[in-house]
Amino acid sequence: MYDPVQLRTFLTVAQTLSFTRAAGRLGVRQSTVSQHVRRLEEATGRPLFLRDTHRVELTEDGEALLGFAETILAAHERAAAFFSGTRLRGRLRFGASEDFVQTRLPEVLEAFRHEHPEVDLELSVELSGTLHERLDAGQLDLVLAKRRGRGDDRGRLVWRDRMVWIGAEGLRVDPDRPVPLILFPPPGITRARALEVLERDGRAWRIACTSGSLSGLVAAARAGLGVMAHTRGLIPPGLVVAPGRAGLPELGPVEFALLRSGRPNPAADALATAVLTGPARLTRPA
Repeated sequence: MYDPVQLRTFLTVAQTLSFTRAAGRLGVRQSTVSQHVRRLEEATGRPLFLRDTHRVELTEDGEALLGFAETILAAHERAAAFFSGTRLRGRLRFGASEDFVQTRLPEVLEAFRHEHPEVDLELSVELSGTLHERLDAGQLDLVLAKRRGRGDDRGRLVWRDRMVWIGAEGLRVDPDRPVPLILFPPPGITRARALEVLERDGRAWRIACTSGSLSGLVAAARAGLGVMAHTRGLIPPGLVVAPGRAGLPELGPVEFALLRSGRPNPAADALATAVLTGPARLTRPA
């Protein structure tokens, strides 16, 4: 009933919220993307997107189809691998930003291990800046991390969002005093962004807490020690966006991408496909 090619197109549009960007990612014409979505809407009998000249949004039925599409594509890929008679083997060194540890990434990795049991998967969870350095040094094969900033278009875009200031509910940040910051250590990309925008805005700041782990930063934020820069779609429970009266400068957009080493690695290709077809799972809390 549901064509895997059309489902993959649907997921790509859902990821990018743009028919144009989806076409670029898939390497097809925009008219082909529109055709795939239209045929899928005919098959389901439901509209999947609300779209006009300015924006594209999922309908409630489109949101419902996300999970079904991921399940159907995963089953399709398992069947194809089984009947092709090929089994992936070897070692795969995968690095992931801590942003995704508390989301559904473990489920994606568990499914990958189930489908490719002969691949030795080594997972490194570190700061995005550290992951970039290790990839460049040849110590990792595949990385899921924040892009370094404006002008960085390396890798395959997985998800785009905005960064916001967050803290404990009821926390007050006095506009006339230095901003109490909760930060990752260098070379954290989030840290660099926070300090950059504050310096550009001429806002004084002080470091209230530094931790190399996201759980440490979240604990400090929940205790009311200060504010931290974080991705809007991944705000941990117990923390909220800082109110506008705090006068904190905008942090701007953030992009997460998959980056590959230059060496051929079929296992990395397979895991990259699993991640790219499952961003709805990646951005939902565990």
